[in-house]
Amino acid sequence: MITKLSAAVYAMAATPTIAPERSTQVTRKPYPNYKVIVLNDDFNTFQHVAECLVKYIPGMTSDRAWELTNQVHYEGQAIVWTGPQEPAELYHQQLRRAGLTMAPLEAA
Repeated sequence: MITKLSAAVYAMAATPTIAPERSTQVTRKPYPNYKVIVLNDDFNTFQHVAECLVKYIPGMTSDRAWELTNQVHYEGQAIVWTGPQEPAELYHQQLRRAGLTMAPLEAA
């Protein structure tokens, strides 16, 4: 003898379950870029800052280095490079070791 409860349970078990479709799309998140920022100070010369930028930042031209050096002086800081974290850490460390005053690395 089937009771009402067991009939309901039997009916639920007999009913096929339809699973929602799974999305096959993969959402790729790019790694964040990081900003290498040089700060103004009272002890580095324009010449030294510009030379360091040319020496340590890939593709940096002398003209661009002088533009950024002026920006550091007149605006208090300049973003001298933006890109992936690992090279950003390297350039930041090289500039800091050369005596430049650096802001902490910052996600772009």
